[in-house]
Amino acid sequence: MRAAVYHGAGDVRIEAASEPGEPGPGEVLIAPSMAAICGTDASEYAHGPHMIPLHQPHPGSGHVGPLILGHEFVGRVEALGDGVDGLAVGDRVVSGAGVSCGKCAWCQAGRTNLCATYYTLGLSAPGGLADQVISPASILVGVPDEVNDVGAAMAQPLAVAIHALDRGGVGPGLTVAVLGIGGIGGFLIGAASTRGLKRLIAVDVDPAKLALAGALGADEVIDARSTDVTAAILEATDGEGADVVIEASGVPQNPSTAIHATKRGGRVVIVGLQADPPPVDIFDAALREVDLIATVAHICDSNLPEALKVLGETGLAGEVLGEVVPMTRLVEDAIAPLAEGRAPGKMVVEVAA
Repeated sequence: MRAAVYHGAGDVRIEAASEPGEPGPGEVLIAPSMAAICGTDASEYAHGPHMIPLHQPHPGSGHVGPLILGHEFVGRVEALGDGVDGLAVGDRVVSGAGVSCGKCAWCQAGRTNLCATYYTLGLSAPGGLADQVISPASILVGVPDEVNDVGAAMAQPLAVAIHALDRGGVGPGLTVAVLGIGGIGGFLIGAASTRGLKRLIAVDVDPAKLALAGALGADEVIDARSTDVTAAILEATDGEGADVVIEASGVPQNPSTAIHATKRGGRVVIVGLQADPPPVDIFDAALREVDLIATVAHICDSNLPEALKVLGETGLAGEVLGEVVPMTRLVEDAIAPLAEGRAPGKMVVEVAA
């Protein structure tokens, strides 16, 4: 079969790969139609391997060596393994991609994203940028008719944003600020705008991203190039600060900015990953009892269905979409532009083309 295979930094090839075979118990064989590309894919291409187990077996999946990419994908069911209920051949499904054991203490507590043996299709096991992929049925969700394949390919990253909102307790009547309207930031704004907030504030240095945030439902946008972000958020909130500030940029000073812009007793959610440990003003957080909350990945059972609901009820997918490119142009038109910071938005690959 045809697949996009990662061989190392700067080396992703569209080539023949072994078919995955028949699905085992609890597994489903899927023929992907669309797959979205994210910053992790671009980082692995530009500077990896970081997460891909190219040289040492992954402790969860056991995979080692060149890897089929694709952890954000939608496709149709081709075959079902023993014990799979609720799905049928021909169904459209999205995969949560993160595979958990279901047995460890974290899984038993419902925190499957923290599973002791967690691994991810497309990053630590063969993924969806291929003619076929096998996924556990437990992380698959059926796609409603009102969500097309391009939108459904975005369900997994949107689920990541939704999990971050849940971790921060984002809900009706709150004022929320999002620092950084990049790949995940746009999804954060789009999902937050459906939660009945009092005020939604977006912060970035790129006018195009600020315009996108406005289109996605932000009530106010702040250009960090020319504005003191903390002062602007305080002014917008009558001097109190936001109830929740979500740091999604990865900019070193922004965790402290988030703390300063949050109200007393408020919450800061860290989404953006830092290349190096940043200085953080824990003193201010302690004096004002600001909760510092971390977040990673998502919970398939709850976050994926909500992601599909948001996609079906809003124009989010169309607003964040950059281009749909054929599989043959994956590197040139999707991964490389994203790695170089010139992608026009969320890049989606037509796997079956």
